Amino acid sequence: MPQTADDIDAGAVRTWCSLALDALGRERAAIDAINVYPVADGDTGTNLYLTVESAAAAVEAVFAAHETGASVPALGDAARAMAHGALIGARGNSGTILAQLLRGMAEVLADGHDADHLRLALARAASAARQAVAHPVEGTVLTVATAAAEAAGCTAGDPRPQAVAKAAYEGACTALDATPGQLAVLGRAGVVDAGGRGLVTVLGALVEAVCGEAPAHGIRVISGIAPADVDCTVAVEHDGPAFEVIYLLEAGDDAVDRLRTRLDGLGDSLVVVGGDGLWNVHVHVDDAGAAVEAGVEAGRPYRIRITHFGADRVHPHRSEPAQRGVVVVVPGDGLSGLCTEAGATTVLARPGEPPASGELVDAIRRAHAREVVLLPNDADLRHTAAAAAEQARAEGIRVALIPTRAAVQGIAALAVHEPDRSFDEDVVAMTAAAGATRYGELTVAERQSWTMAGICQAGDILGLIDGDVAVIGEDVPRTARAVIDRMLAAGGELVTLVLGEDVTDALADALEEHVREGYLAVDTVVYRGGGQGAALLIGVE
Repeated sequence: MPQTADDIDAGAVRTWCSLALDALGRERAAIDAINVYPVADGDTGTNLYLTVESAAAAVEAVFAAHETGASVPALGDAARAMAHGALIGARGNSGTILAQLLRGMAEVLADGHDADHLRLALARAASAARQAVAHPVEGTVLTVATAAAEAAGCTAGDPRPQAVAKAAYEGACTALDATPGQLAVLGRAGVVDAGGRGLVTVLGALVEAVCGEAPAHGIRVISGIAPADVDCTVAVEHDGPAFEVIYLLEAGDDAVDRLRTRLDGLGDSLVVVGGDGLWNVHVHVDDAGAAVEAGVEAGRPYRIRITHFGADRVHPHRSEPAQRGVVVVVPGDGLSGLCTEAGATTVLARPGEPPASGELVDAIRRAHAREVVLLPNDADLRHTAAAAAEQARAEGIRVALIPTRAAVQGIAALAVHEPDRSFDEDVVAMTAAAGATRYGELTVAERQSWTMAGICQAGDILGLIDGDVAVIGEDVPRTARAVIDRMLAAGGELVTLVLGEDVTDALADALEEHVREGYLAVDTVVYRGGGQGAALLIGVE
């Protein structure tokens, strides 16, 4: 249980991020279910979860860097890491606004850790978020943030951060309950604002982090309607811009001011957050290319994400759907081509850029089938994939989510896919094939750290088996052989090798020979993965 503290410190920030991530994981589906504004795309909870996940990872990295020196990070370092992680990992409209809220708080907490600074941090957060939104609307997360700050301000003179956090949470809850009366689309759907509910969840985690226990009451539900009873994809029809465009941008303040004006003329839901040369840009437009070009003119955009809201509007007259399709998340262009040849619809997950739930939903629609098998191929995509599956089911598509944790498991599942048998039989066979496939990976250590196999140094080659570091090596060939040997020690009939961009054909041939000479009756198959991030992916089944 979190410890009560008189002041906010780096540990409290770490605990806050962890508790917020856990809480959003639990609340994700409920928040997604009430997502009707600004677009009823059912991913607000997932986007908030992924944003906080990035923030928490950044904070953990700061603590990991201090472990070797047996020191503790300063509050400012942890707060800035939280804000930076949220900025680079922000998803969707709500996640982008949350990133700015956290940035506003970090700017103040870097200078102090008492109750006065926490009050000021909440006020700065609410102000910064409003300034980041081109056209603020009441009844949204901005209203909830403002109410939280005002309620915290009413505790002036109280020296306890616990009192400030509790007041902010209570003020946010009250404001959240009032949102349906402020925004007509919420009132018609009978729900509170999804982004505001997510912020209440995050503030509830703050209370638990500084008080040592969760708030006395949970989030209230208005109008007697539980989130699970709301089908937002039916209740609210999207009639706005067709695309959501998000990218990180390296640019100066003047260029960003011009960019805001340009994007405001192209679409709506414009939010630009950040500062100090790094920005996160979010906008809804019909011309996605123009939004990206505007970013190019302003500076250097990267991690560009374009999500299509209205596939049905773009393709209103389509042929009858197929009976069954498969959607596969792949880490590189090579596997994308392989899976496409096998008849699957693919979603590319570039290194450090996992797909959002909207991208997965769009892929499920593109599969144009009554039944779809979804293979996320990444344990970290479990919540995103679940959200996408739920939304697709709400649209009348039968979706089975097989929780594949690696690309080689997805390949194994796709290999036994037979669209002519019953859906349940096909899903069972694909699940069994994936489950019978152990997965390994070779990657490069970015910094010194503790692992299951001992201490690694920056630049070491790490051999992971089923997600845990099993081998620490100095070069790819020897590390690859060691990983293969360990995986085959438990038996196997087929080794699958997926080569990264820098792995030569000669090394692939050498590894094939190693398996052939050391393990009778074990076959090897090799694929080119392209820009998959890892040097080598290994599967044993």
